[in-house]
Amino acid sequence: MQHKFVAKTYALFNKYMEFRTKIPIHQGELKIDYESKIFLIGSCFVENIGKKLDFYKLKNLQNPLGILFHPLAIAKFFQKLIENSFYCEKDIFQYQERWHCFDAHSSLSHSNADELLKNLNSALVNGRQFLQDSSHVVITLGTAWSYFHLEKQQIVTNCHKLPQKFFRKELQSSEEIQFAFDGILENLKQLNPKIEVIFTISPVRHIKDGFIENQRSKAHLIYAVHQICEANENTNYFPAYELMMDELRDYRFYAEDMLHPSQKAISYIWERFTETWFSKASFSVLKDVENIQKGLRHRAFNVNSEAHSRFLERLNSQISRLKKQYPHLDF
Repeated sequence: MQHKFVAKTYALFNKYMEFRTKIPIHQGELKIDYESKIFLIGSCFVENIGKKLDFYKLKNLQNPLGILFHPLAIAKFFQKLIENSFYCEKDIFQYQERWHCFDAHSSLSHSNADELLKNLNSALVNGRQFLQDSSHVVITLGTAWSYFHLEKQQIVTNCHKLPQKFFRKELQSSEEIQFAFDGILENLKQLNPKIEVIFTISPVRHIKDGFIENQRSKAHLIYAVHQICEANENTNYFPAYELMMDELRDYRFYAEDMLHPSQKAISYIWERFTETWFSKASFSVLKDVENIQKGLRHRAFNVNSEAHSRFLERLNSQISRLKKQYPHLDF
């Protein structure tokens, strides 16, 4: 009985996916292929797309300073790159036996101050070098809400769990966000004049800000992004947020926390992203890489069997053939 229920549920789901109304998406001009280099920065949705790029062995660099949710934090990162400046002792602080930087995510925090500075500055160097040779940059915006450190008189990227009394919470206006975007694009042009910019709004809801506050935040981001895309060449918008809200408008497409997209939703958004931005020639390579990855993850019942030996020979042959065409692929 349970098997029949599951089968019926999947049948209904597949029917829904087949007949739902699809959001029309403007095709990207400069397509992504296996020669492309993609720089990703922004909210935790970057990691979702980044994992797909890693799985399919596309050249990419993700969030050198960790997850950055706010447009002004992203703008400050690019400003550091264009100034070719580095972090020093005055830029870090100690709290709860660890050293932190207000410009970086807590994943970079360290028990040793010198190690933190070394990692922060290495991230800047690597980010600058990668961006200068990148074909595309994907900027994913999470929220328009920011935290202003009262003593330092600056907006911070991450509060690092310091007491709320040290900060003032602010909602950036769409005009302030547009100004930040202007700075980002100007800095990107100096670093890499030919780079193609793809803005997205994260479909993750920031409910800690409040339900209404989250919607206000997303509205500010969406308005600012469309204004900047309409005013600049080589600047595009991919509707990840709208795909989640309109095409996948059901809690079946959310993870257990009911805030983040499920793996099925991420895979669907990735599918629409490839349809929009990947070259036709790259699809066959994507399929080959997927088959190889599945083969590498295969667990044999008997590793000493003749059948398994033949399977490994075929798999190694596929890898060799693909690496002749794309030597940078690393399996």
